[in-house]
Amino acid sequence: MDDAATFLPTATIVALHWFTLVNSITPGPNNIMLATSGVNFGIRRTVRQMAGVFTGLVVITVAVGLGLGALFSQYPVVRDVLRVAGICYILFLAWKIASAGSLGGGDLPHPMRYGASVLFQGVNVKLWMAAVATVSLYVRPGHTLVDTATVTAAYALINLPCMLVWTGFGAGLRDVLQVPGRIRIFNIVMALALVLSIVPLLRV
Repeated sequence: MDDAATFLPTATIVALHWFTLVNSITPGPNNIMLATSGVNFGIRRTVRQMAGVFTGLVVITVAVGLGLGALFSQYPVVRDVLRVAGICYILFLAWKIASAGSLGGGDLPHPMRYGASVLFQGVNVKLWMAAVATVSLYVRPGHTLVDTATVTAAYALINLPCMLVWTGFGAGLRDVLQVPGRIRIFNIVMALALVLSIVPLLRV
């Protein structure tokens, strides 16, 4: 039975926050897509996409902490199917981004909607692997509930400002990229960055 009164030591909690910061601020599918949406649509119109990312992050972290992560260890084929599906969908999104030739136009007519953003987290292999790694490091046997809550709270606290940083970075470039040729180059670069973000996953 969990001892809900026993929390992680302070030094471990500090290490957890640094770990979640690195996972949350570094380039990955979500951050690249948020920056792209910030450029094309601005911060306000990207809020629903950010909310979807946040919801998916919380759900997956809790699910992994409560035992779903063990499924990947026991049945590696599940992880392989998830990885292939995620890579294929990210490649599709990269193509959609690269095809958008103007702000809010082309094959990128609107930001990713809330529901689609939540569902995307289900095939976001980086998020799953980060959740599994975090849980394996910071959720102690016999303390599943309290440690899962601590890990989830850490991600929730840190991920929100990180999302705003990436979306704001993109939004800050809107004036510079008003010229159609420039936004086309930006979208192609971000699409390539999105493709490159899955390269490490090929070795997982």
